[in-house]
Amino acid sequence: MSGENTANKTTGNLYVVATPIGNLEDITFRALRILREVAAIACEDTRQTIKLLNNYNLRKKLLSYYHPREKQKIPRIINLLKEGKDVALVSDAGTPGLSDPGYPLIREAIKEGIKIIPIPGASALTAALAASGLPTHRFLFFGFAPTKKEATKKLLHSLQDEKATLVFYLPPRKTVSFLKLIREVLGNRQVVIAREMTKIYEEFLRGPADDLIERWEEQKAKGEATVLIQGSE
Repeated sequence: MSGENTANKTTGNLYVVATPIGNLEDITFRALRILREVAAIACEDTRQTIKLLNNYNLRKKLLSYYHPREKQKIPRIINLLKEGKDVALVSDAGTPGLSDPGYPLIREAIKEGIKIIPIPGASALTAALAASGLPTHRFLFFGFAPTKKEATKKLLHSLQDEKATLVFYLPPRKTVSFLKLIREVLGNRQVVIAREMTKIYEEFLRGPADDLIERWEEQKAKGEATVLIQGSE
């Protein structure tokens, strides 16, 4: 049982633990302590989480919790918490609950009166915003863009007059088509593409949508990207 907030508790705590988005050094002392102390860790991909644990010589029971089977996995995790055991929720990278299956578990735990304790740390969203050079006082985060082109186009049309910086996650195969839709719907706005953040090949591409389309196609860039779009002026 974790040493935090244990007084008079009958259920375990659910710790929402941020983990590195690439560089394994980007984890807090507190996060490592919580991962060491909890009874189990609920994770998207056990193969990813085990790399982190091995790096810090941690041995822990792992519970597979991933989309689209999160509804089937939740009861087991909730039962552990009801037994008074602490559980850590982690994603493959970054902060759980942002564009991953974390939300349904957190929502269900709250319904059951279980205490949710965030352990803050790395996030692709905040890392990309901080280094983008675009305004950060107001932004809208959409997670992964819709899978269908027409749905993405409709979403961008609804944002034509939005003044906030717009932030999306994209798989590499979708990046060029998404940039073309930006140009078509929003015009040749300033765009920033952040890829491979905190890793060896970290890169920030900045410029008008037209330029980035050409540069992305030329270098055949790989890796999941965070795309930031300047708001309407």
